[in-house]
Amino acid sequence: MVLQIPSVKKEPIVTWEALPLDFVLPDDPVENIQQPPLAAALTDALGANRHIQPEMLIGSNFGLVATMNKKTVVKAPDWFYVPQVHPIAEGTIRRSYTPNLEGAPVAIAMEFLSQEEGGELSVRSTPPYGKLYFYEQILQVPTYVTYDPYEPSLEVRCLSQNRRYVMQEADAQKRVWIPELNLFLGIWAGERLKQTANWLRWWDASGNLLLWSSEQVDQERQRADEERQRADEERLRADQEHQRAEVLAAELRRLGIDPDRLT
Repeated sequence: MVLQIPSVKKEPIVTWEALPLDFVLPDDPVENIQQPPLAAALTDALGANRHIQPEMLIGSNFGLVATMNKKTVVKAPDWFYVPQVHPIAEGTIRRSYTPNLEGAPVAIAMEFLSQEEGGELSVRSTPPYGKLYFYEQILQVPTYVTYDPYEPSLEVRCLSQNRRYVMQEADAQKRVWIPELNLFLGIWAGERLKQTANWLRWWDASGNLLLWSSEQVDQERQRADEERQRADEERLRADQEHQRAEVLAAELRRLGIDPDRLT
């Protein structure tokens, strides 16, 4: 009889190394046609409301790098946020990001669900590593968001002390607090740039919606139109008052009264 000792799964050895210059980044088409406009809308609202600082890094479909057992692993979330990164040389284009080497760890990663079974929620711990496993166990991203715009369905997971993701509860408005940005995240149905869809949007702690830049332009245009309308109404009232004064002055003159002597 041969005694069989169950194999003990070893945790991968993770190091933070620069992406090799000859590494070919994947250039696959996005799996979800909603992904580019969804990501752009999230970033646009942050920028338009001055929530983006020069030291931050916000990207979409952009490679996040870790070296696992001496092999380079790259995942490109649909949207991510890093609070502070080291500056790069002038004229250089950042083609990927290695946490801890190039700056702070990734604070938020988002994936917009595709038709690929289990892709965004895969906990596969062997190559090719699942996305949830990679963000939770390797990058240890504090907040991981998955969103299905077609359901629509939003799930937010935050890293617990035991290095496991815990699903977060939404509030009464079905929004979830994102501590890394001090903002709520929720679903908003409506139109942006002539496209009607279920959008992910930000709200501040007081419940105010962070407007997109296009909405701010529309709001300013509406405010300007209202100001012009009020000015036109004021001019109309002034003209009417002047006309009434002229009629009264003419009537006083007809009665032999000099209206200038009454002032």
